[in-house]
Amino acid sequence: MQVSVETTQGLERRLTISVPAETVDVEVKNRLRHLGKTQRINGFRPGKVPVSVIQKRYGQSVRQEVAGELMQRNFVEAIVAEKINPAGRPQFVAKSNEDGKPLEFEATFEVYPEVELKDLEKIAVERPQVEVTDADLDEMFVTLQNQHKTWKENKRKTKNGDKLTIDFNGRVDGEAFEGGKAEGFELELGSGRMIPGFEKEIVGMKVGEEKTIKVTFPEDYHAENLKGKEAEFDIVVHKTEGPVLPEVDEEFAKLFGVEEGGVDALREEVGKNMNRELTQAVKAKVKDQVIEGLLEANELELPAALVAQEVDVLRQQAMQRFAGQMDAANLPQLPDDMFEEQAKRRVKVGLLLGEVIKVNELKVDEAKVKELIESAASAYEDPQEVIDYYSSNKELNQQMQNVALEEQAVELLLEKATVKDVEASFKDIMNPQAK
Repeated sequence: MQVSVETTQGLERRLTISVPAETVDVEVKNRLRHLGKTQRINGFRPGKVPVSVIQKRYGQSVRQEVAGELMQRNFVEAIVAEKINPAGRPQFVAKSNEDGKPLEFEATFEVYPEVELKDLEKIAVERPQVEVTDADLDEMFVTLQNQHKTWKENKRKTKNGDKLTIDFNGRVDGEAFEGGKAEGFELELGSGRMIPGFEKEIVGMKVGEEKTIKVTFPEDYHAENLKGKEAEFDIVVHKTEGPVLPEVDEEFAKLFGVEEGGVDALREEVGKNMNRELTQAVKAKVKDQVIEGLLEANELELPAALVAQEVDVLRQQAMQRFAGQMDAANLPQLPDDMFEEQAKRRVKVGLLLGEVIKVNELKVDEAKVKELIESAASAYEDPQEVIDYYSSNKELNQQMQNVALEEQAVELLLEKATVKDVEASFKDIMNPQAK
C-alpha cells in the first residue's frame, strides 16, 4: 500500500492510497469462485457454473464491493501508520479500479485541531458565598401557601394578586382583530399573562364597572399584524376574588407528604431541598464562568463534521420535545442554522475540556461519581432505589462518570483561575433575572 497525505484547506486532509493489483484481483477471484459454488443459474448444475459466466454476470458488482471494503480497511491502516486523528467519516473516491491494475482512491476528511490551552490564569470567576437564611425559608413558605391558595369573592377595588372574571373586546385602528374578544375570562392580576399594560390598567376596578383602556402590543408580538400597534379594549368586570392562603399548621404539612413532626419537620425538609438546589445552582454558576473564560481565552478552528453531528443531536432532542406536544407526522424539518451556534459552542467546549483532561491525565474519581449519584437520588422519595438503578444500568453509570470527569476538569481550571469570593443571597442565585 502506498500513501500520500495532502492538506487541502484548514483542517481538511486528503489521503491518496494505492492498493496493489494483486491484492484486489485475488480477493475478487476468491469471491467469484465462491459465488460459482453457491449460485443457481439455468443450464448449469449447482457448483458447476463456469468462471467466465460468473465473471460476466457478477464481476463488476463484486469488484465494486471488494473495492469498498479495501478502501475502508486501507484507510484505517493508513491513518494509524501516519498517526492522523480524523474527525468524522471520510469521503472515498475511486480514481482507478480496473482488472490487473492497482486500486487507487482518495479519502477526504477533517482532522481534530491542535489544542494548546493558554491564559488559564486569566479566567475570572466570582464565586458566590451564600446560605439559606430563616428569611429565605419564610419566603419559601409563602410560595408554598400560594401554591395551595383558594379564592374568596369580594366587592372591593381590585389589586395585584386578585382574580377577575371579565369580558373584553379589543380594537386596532378601530377594527376588531382575531383573539381580541373574550367573555367570562379569568385573569389573575400580576400574572403577566396579558400584553404589557393590560393588567395594570384594570387594577382598581370593581364588580360591575366598565372601562376602556389603551395598550400597545410589543414589537416582538407573535402576530405580525399587531406588532407595535396601539389597541383599545372595552373591559367589563363581572366578578372579583381575593386570595386566601392556608394556615401553616399540621394539615398544611400533610399537603407535602409530612405525616409526622408537623411544621417543624416540613421546615427541615424544605430547608434541605433549598440547600441542595442552592448548592447545585452555585456550582452551575461557577462552572458557567469557568467555561466562558476558557472559551474566550482559546480560539479554535472547528471540524465541520463534528459541528454537523452536534446539530443533528440537538435537532433530535428538539424533535423529541416537540413530539410530546404534537403529532410527529406534522413536525417540520428544523433547519441547521437553528442549532448551529449552540452546536459550535458545545463542540468547542468538548474539545477544550478534552484537552484539559488529556494534558492533566485526569481519571474518573469514583468517589465523585458516587457523590453525584447520591445527590441526584436525594431528590426522590426512595434514594436507595435510584442509587441501585444507576449501579445496575451501565449507560446511566457511564453518563455519570462523564459528568464527574467534566467536573474534575472544571475544578482543575478553577484552581488556576483568578477567583473572587462575593457575598450573595439565595434570591440572587436562584432568581437572577429578578435582580
